[in-house]
Amino acid sequence: MTDEVEEASSPPRGRAKFDPMELSPEERRKKAKEICFDLLAARPRAQGELRQTLRRKGFDDETIEVLLGKLDKAGLVDDAAFAELWVQARHTHRGLSRTAIVAELKRKGVDEEIAVAAASEVDRESEEQRARELVRKKLRSLGEVDEQTAIRRLLGVLGRKGYPQGLSYSVIREELGAFGAESSLLDEATAD
Repeated sequence: MTDEVEEASSPPRGRAKFDPMELSPEERRKKAKEICFDLLAARPRAQGELRQTLRRKGFDDETIEVLLGKLDKAGLVDDAAFAELWVQARHTHRGLSRTAIVAELKRKGVDEEIAVAAASEVDRESEEQRARELVRKKLRSLGEVDEQTAIRRLLGVLGRKGYPQGLSYSVIREELGAFGAESSLLDEATAD
């Protein structure tokens, strides 16, 4: 019985909670740098992402800002370059709209101006083409559903990817027509 009580009150196995403020200033800077380099080794990061991670791990603002300044000066962190790469990847591979991409970049700590500029690389024509590809892919997997269900599901797919309603309705109408479905329900919905 005593062993059970001791086990229940002991800390969980694995890593102990790390407190960078217990380290000397030099050790703290070294540990923060190590964390950033580990993150940057996996993929490019925005300054905001690194800042959020270091804050979450308990580093003080002075240590964070000095380190981020050095990384920026060394060219290891560049929010504009990161945003361009992110836009390309998220639009091409995930099918996200410009609006959704800008929102993601802002969540990652990228300045809104930089995010909007990077997302402007995706033009209206490219966005419409990607929406068509998403609709065609979903249409193939819908099987034998009624038109109303198909429209609802297709609008859901495009809505979750951040596409505007007007573009979504027009793309779905045209793709349903090409697919051989009646698009009268969609015509009624856009007339309202």
